[in-house]
Amino acid sequence: MRADAHNAFGVYVHWPFCLSKCPYCDFNSHVRHAAIDEERFARAFVREIATTAARAPDRTVTSIFLGGGTPSLMKPQTVGAILDAIAQHWSVDRDVEVTLEANPTSVEATRFAGYRAAGVNRVSLGVQALDDQSLKALGRLHTAREALDAVAIARRAFKRYSFDLIYARPDQGVQAWAGELHRAIAEAAEHLSLYQLTIEEGTPFFGLHRAGKLKTPNEDLARALYDVTQEICAANNLPAYEISNHARPGAECRHNLVYWRGQEYAGIGPGAHGRLDIDGIRHAIATEKRPEVWLSRVEEEGHGLITDDLLDSEQRADEFLLMGLRLAEGIDPQRYEALAGRPLDPHRIAALKNDGAIVMDINGRLRVTQAGFPLLDAVVADLAA
Repeated sequence: MRADAHNAFGVYVHWPFCLSKCPYCDFNSHVRHAAIDEERFARAFVREIATTAARAPDRTVTSIFLGGGTPSLMKPQTVGAILDAIAQHWSVDRDVEVTLEANPTSVEATRFAGYRAAGVNRVSLGVQALDDQSLKALGRLHTAREALDAVAIARRAFKRYSFDLIYARPDQGVQAWAGELHRAIAEAAEHLSLYQLTIEEGTPFFGLHRAGKLKTPNEDLARALYDVTQEICAANNLPAYEISNHARPGAECRHNLVYWRGQEYAGIGPGAHGRLDIDGIRHAIATEKRPEVWLSRVEEEGHGLITDDLLDSEQRADEFLLMGLRLAEGIDPQRYEALAGRPLDPHRIAALKNDGAIVMDINGRLRVTQAGFPLLDAVVADLAA
């Protein structure tokens, strides 16, 4: 049976290893030059799934996302073991979405066929750019040709696929980005994730940026790049359903919608996060980030859990607001009131409406406008105050 969208339940599985660490990346990813004991990690994933399912039983899994790191470095049989364990401990919706992230450097037709046989039905490719100079500057190991070849392999192997691009890169102009985006849309079936380059503390790019050796677009150019992104995608039937994600209607990533709609999801693997409702209380869960330490903890205790915070009604409501307003569909203010125990301030809503940052649609949903999305953090902070 297809689970009701309101009862969606996702499982996120984190494979933490990469071939190299990109200079802009602050994700929990690690490079290991020695061979990784994949079978041992697979056993640990299976065990943590069992422990998590015992805490949160009687769920129907509607989406599974294998993220990283670079999950396409896993053997298909490892992916199969993980998916089998999920099906063993939870019910799985007959129309479950199973996404695997892949880098073009690790895409092989035979491996993709193996993933498909294991149960993967959607892939997300980390293309990031379609010109070789930008790819080199971003620290990527593939060329634009290799990226497009990987997209072609994904297209043959899976009905559903997506790929990522990073824009607002150093020295990138609006016209160049528009041309790159048109090229990407010609290769995209149904979904694109388009992220503005952000400089994250602790990354090599952060140090270069602070030293003045890496210049990113100023505010006006960044806004122009954002606006042309929205215009081109909308004109090609790939409207933004979330601030950085574009899809043909009906082709949205169902797993990511679980996050943005404030629904439940389990986090499995090193550095994974989860949101679980246990005995009527929302738990914010995180596991040990260091892969080998996580592995030892799971082998000893059955899980790698290091954080298990109970969210009160105000925290849940704030998280719902923060995540939900990223979506083009916006939020239901009545759900916010039910979570927070109080309504949103009508005076703040009125002021933001007058500024053109938000609208209330005919169904009573509160949505951020196209003009408001670049100011999303400020809009959320104002409403939550």
